[in-house]
Formats: sequence, structure tokens, C-alpha cells
Amino acid sequence: MDDLSQIFENNKIWAKSVTDANPNFFRNLTSQQSPKYLWIGCADSRVPANQIMSLPPGDVFVHRNIANVIVHTDLNALSVIQYAVDVLKVKHIILCGHYGCGGVKAAMGNTQHGLIDNWLRHIKDVQRFHASELDLINDEKKKYHKLCELNVIEQTNNILNTTIVKNALANGQDLKIHGLIYNIEDGLLKELSTHS
Repeated sequence: MDDLSQIFENNKIWAKSVTDANPNFFRNLTSQQSPKYLWIGCADSRVPANQIMSLPPGDVFVHRNIANVIVHTDLNALSVIQYAVDVLKVKHIILCGHYGCGGVKAAMGNTQHGLIDNWLRHIKDVQRFHASELDLINDEKKKYHKLCELNVIEQTNNILNTTIVKNALANGQDLKIHGLIYNIEDGLLKELSTHS
């Protein structure tokens, strides 16, 4: 318990600051969940969805995994997408990657990392799909950044090709899919693609 004592103390301070600013905040929060956004991002601790977008709790439905990968056999990610689209009726699905992604960096190399190598295989596929484009880049940092961007675009396409999103769009649901990348060095988001 001692190693979590600071977390509990921080939580009390945060909860008090929120209720001082808006005494009904938590009461209102418990009675609704109607976010406009589904954020699918990397599990990297430096990329917190609500803070990056400066949105309060309740405004963003969030799913995170290593390197923001969407695999058509991942029932966890598909369940999140289905709930967000079919039940919450989100208006925007944001797939957000980031420069400096450890998963992308690991996929670029040939070192074995254990079980995660199976997950990183999806990023290695992105690298293989775009080998001719990536091979033209001599600067390793630029190549790394480009693969981070290409991974976002490929994963956004994977979202678009889920039966969940295809059916929602075919039925006229108001839904847009955005591919964004976050720069940890300056805190800014950049849009790479949008589909509706």
C-alpha cells in the first residue's frame, strides 16, 4: 500500500480541485456517458488522450495498446470499436500514433523481445508494404518518423475495413475516422488522414 500512497494523495487533491471548480461534476458524470470521440492510441505513458486534447473525463472513450495497432482478430479492440460505434454512437474515431514509439522502433530492428514480437509483426508488415518508400530515406530518424506515420495510416485503414465501421457508414451513421500523430517533443497533434 505504501507505494500507492502518493497516488491516493494525488487523487484526493485532484477530486477536491474538480469539485471546488464544479460541485456537481461527479454527480453529473455518473449519470451519462456520451463521448463524441473514440481514441485508439499507444499505451505509451507519455501519450494520455484526455490531456493531449484538453478534454475532461467523460468526453473520450479510450483504447490503448502497444503501437496503436488494429488487428482484425483482436476481439478486445473490435469490442471497443463496436461499443463506441453501435452503443455510444461516437462521431469520430481517432487512431493516434506518436513519434518516438518504442513498438515501432522495436519492429524496425531484428532483436528478439519475446512474446511481443508476435504483436510487432504487424508493424513489420507495414514496413514491408512500404519498403520501397522507406528505402529512399537515408536518415534513420526520418525513416523512423515515416514508419510511425505509415503505421497510423495502415491502422486507420484497418479500422475502416472492420465490418463494424463498414456497416455504420453504409447505414448512414455520422462517423469520421481520423489518423493523427502526436509529437512528444512539442506536444502537438498532426492529422495524417480523414475518412467518412
